[in-house]
Amino acid sequence: MLHTLEIRTTQTTEYIEITAAVQDLVSRHGPLDGVCFIYVPHTTAGITINENADPAVRQDILMVLNTLIRDEAPYRHAEGNSPAHVKATLTGSTAAVPIESGRLVLGTWQGIFFCEYDGPRRRQVKVKFLGG
Repeated sequence: MLHTLEIRTTQTTEYIEITAAVQDLVSRHGPLDGVCFIYVPHTTAGITINENADPAVRQDILMVLNTLIRDEAPYRHAEGNSPAHVKATLTGSTAAVPIESGRLVLGTWQGIFFCEYDGPRRRQVKVKFLGG
């Protein structure tokens, strides 16, 4: 079964932690042991796993991405959101996290983040489990 998390973003670029929401799906619908696949079906958004203890880390990541991928470059994409497409390509659209004893196996400081690069928007995150 494929599960959907609904995300509402409020800024052009932002990282929203979704670890608790994904763990809730694992607890309610997932296997005791297996893999949790997280997928973002958007070309201007992504998914990443990184530090969730200090919010400054996500601010730093966004600062670097926004510095490297400038809005004023001579992009050809007529819609005007090429920087968002480039950032999403760098971040990626999937993550896989092991599940053990009904819990996501993440490092002490790790969290799962939805990455918005073309907001604000209504977005979806798809979650699928593979038992094993």
